[in-house]
Amino acid sequence: MELGTIISLVIYFVVMLGIGLYAYRKSTGDVSGYMLGGRNLPPSVAALSAGASDMSGWILMGLPGAMFVTGFSSTWIAIGLVIGAWLNYFLVAPRLRVYTELASDAITIPDYFANRFEDKGNALRIVSALVIIVFFTLYTSSGVVAGGKLFESSFGMSYELGLYVTTGVVVLYTLFGGFLAVSLTDFVQGCIMFIALILVPLVTYSLLDTPLSSTLNSMNPDMLTWVGAGGAIGIISAMSWGLGYFGQPHIIVRFMSVRSVKDMPTARRIGMTWMIVAALGAVGTGLFGAAYAQEKGIVVEDPETIFLILSQLLFHPLIAGFLLAAILAAIMSTISSQLLVSSSSLTEDFYKIFIHREATDKELVLVGRLSVVVVALFAIYLAYDRDSSILSLVSNAWAGFGAAFGPLVLLSLFWQRMNFYGALAGMVSGAATVLIWIYAPITINGQVLSSIIYEIVPGFIVSLSAIVVVSLATKEPSEPIQDLFKKVQTEL
Repeated sequence: MELGTIISLVIYFVVMLGIGLYAYRKSTGDVSGYMLGGRNLPPSVAALSAGASDMSGWILMGLPGAMFVTGFSSTWIAIGLVIGAWLNYFLVAPRLRVYTELASDAITIPDYFANRFEDKGNALRIVSALVIIVFFTLYTSSGVVAGGKLFESSFGMSYELGLYVTTGVVVLYTLFGGFLAVSLTDFVQGCIMFIALILVPLVTYSLLDTPLSSTLNSMNPDMLTWVGAGGAIGIISAMSWGLGYFGQPHIIVRFMSVRSVKDMPTARRIGMTWMIVAALGAVGTGLFGAAYAQEKGIVVEDPETIFLILSQLLFHPLIAGFLLAAILAAIMSTISSQLLVSSSSLTEDFYKIFIHREATDKELVLVGRLSVVVVALFAIYLAYDRDSSILSLVSNAWAGFGAAFGPLVLLSLFWQRMNFYGALAGMVSGAATVLIWIYAPITINGQVLSSIIYEIVPGFIVSLSAIVVVSLATKEPSEPIQDLFKKVQTEL
């Protein structure tokens, strides 16, 4: 590897660890500070942190890889995500910020569900925490896989060593700095990703010798069509990624941390600008990268590494190091957020409730840090299968959260009649539907269910229906819960 590339990466690692040290000295004295940053994030930090933790390695590797293989038909994923992100900012963000503070200052999503629905038996808390831990372990492993592929492809390391290096740096700054470290590093990482997703596709496009459409057509005429092999159902499946936003704990927890609900319009404008540019950059990287590789006769064994290949071929070593840092930024920002949310659930929703109710803040912060390490080790174990597809791992976890939590979060914020029984039924049925759709040995005309339509679609529909039917079939929420709902509406 070139010296300039190494220098850029060393600077990046030092900055990330420095931010972790700064955050450690600023905000880890109590559990609220460690898990939620004291609800005092500026809108710019919250917005870029939400974007960076949302996109992960798949925006620089998974989505460009899909575009490289299938062409324009994969663009519907990006379109669905942009629409979903905007709706998430508009519908969920302001209400969740107010509701979680008024609902006994809930600092985790399971905590919010328990307080919102008077979960005296902790059933909602337990089920939601289990959903978070199971799906986030899968989700985190996708980032670890991306890190392993990055170090193997770019640095000549073994895939396994890449897993440990990637996870080790993230664990260090998350372990000590908590939510503030994660949010501040996400802000820096989001800026790096933003620049990289403009630079790489623009430079690649400028170096093409023939029109893009001609080159793609010579590769595969289907790459130019907006309707892929799945037809209309395929488009619905791709765009349905946007439904997942309402239920992603590592994203919506950013809304809970903003310093004031009045900052939400600013956060939305910043976040959506970042999101649109990032999505266009990822789409362009895949398409232009496919055309460039075809023109120059470059063999791309793993399409998910096209961003890496372009970075190394087209740029000076110092810039290449910056671009590789962008991939690390995408990977690490999401891993750190997922580790922290999983850690907060293990700490607040298991340890504090079932093991030591009188635990001090110092003890809870310690348990939270140990939980970060435990979840990270499980993610590394799952990532040892180097043939894992980043996009496939992300899609499974994304669907799980979107179906289990999406309808639940939306209706809890807008429907006063929703009750505990409906919430529990929706969460369980949504998660179960996704798991059945992915793993059940059921085929239709020789096709497994998940290849027919993305599992988030049936999962979301089943969950939404279960919430409405069960809530209407059981007793109304108590008067204090209805009063809390009315109070939230007045605060908005």
